Amino acid sequence: MKETFHIISDGSCDLPPALAQEKNITVVPFYVSFDDKCYQKENVDIGIRDFYQQMVDKKGVYPKSSMPSVFDYENAFLPYAKKQIPILCICITSKFSGSMQSAQNARSIVLEQYPNAQIHIIDCMFNTVLQGLFTLEAAALRDNGADYADAIKRLEDIRHTGRIFFTVGNMEYLKHGGRIGKVAAVAGGVLDIRPIITLKQGEIFPSGIDRGRKRTTQKTLDLLLEYLNENGWSADCFSLVVGYGYDREEGDAFRDHALDVLRRNGYAIDAIPVCQIGATIGVHTGPYPLGFGIIEKAMH
Repeated sequence: MKETFHIISDGSCDLPPALAQEKNITVVPFYVSFDDKCYQKENVDIGIRDFYQQMVDKKGVYPKSSMPSVFDYENAFLPYAKKQIPILCICITSKFSGSMQSAQNARSIVLEQYPNAQIHIIDCMFNTVLQGLFTLEAAALRDNGADYADAIKRLEDIRHTGRIFFTVGNMEYLKHGGRIGKVAAVAGGVLDIRPIITLKQGEIFPSGIDRGRKRTTQKTLDLLLEYLNENGWSADCFSLVVGYGYDREEGDAFRDHALDVLRRNGYAIDAIPVCQIGATIGVHTGPYPLGFGIIEKAMH
C-alpha cells in the first residue's frame, strides 16, 4: 500500500526501535554524553539499558542530552521530499528542547531545494513515552486511511488531552537540572521525600510529595484515576502506557497493579504497554522514573 504520508519523530518519543520500524516511523535520535565531550546517538551508539547502567554505576556523574541537529533532520526529510511523500514531524515540547527549532530550520533548507515538499511539524506538548503514544496515534490515523490534513487536525485536537503522572527515585537529578529548589532537595535527602509530578500543556507541575516509593507510585495512580473520572472516558477512548527507567521488573509490577485497580474501577482494559523512558528525559529524572502517560485516542 502506498504511503499517504510519512511520520518522523525525535528520539524523545522513546519508541522501541523494532516497534518504530514495524509502524514505519522514522526516529531522529537525541544525543547523550557522560563527559561533556563525547556525545553518542541514543539507540544508535548507546543503548538505553547501557545508559541507565552507567548512571547507576557512576553515582555523582550527571549525563547531559543534546537535541538532534538541523543536519540530522535534513537527512530524515530529504528521502521523502524527493519522492513527494508528505511528512508529519512530531517533536518534543518546545518548552523543554530546541528540537522543534532544528526541525523547522531543516524544513526551510529542504523547501529551498524541493519547493513543493509538504513538511508539517507538530509541537506535541509533551515528551517520552507519551510522545510515543501520540506518534502511534498518528500512525493509526495514517494506516486507517486518514488523509494528511485530516490527520494533522485530529492530532492537534487531541494533544491537549495528554498527561504524564510520574515520580522519581529521589530529588538529586531534578535538583542538579535546576527543576526544583535547593531547599526541597535537601529536605528530600534527609526525609526520603519524593515528588509526584504532572506534565501537561508542555510544562511540569508539582502534584504533591510523599515518603517512600510505594506511597508516591500510588499517588500517580490516584492522579490517573482522577483524570479519567474528570473526562468520563470509557476504556476504548484513551491510550495508556507505563513508563519506567532502569528497573523493568518494577515497571511490570507497577503495570500489573494498575491493571488490577483500573479493572476494579470499571475500566475493561486488556493490557497496558510498558516502555522504557529514554536518555532524553532520564538525564533529568535519574535512573528510577516511574509513571503513566495517557491521551485520548485519535479514533474511538
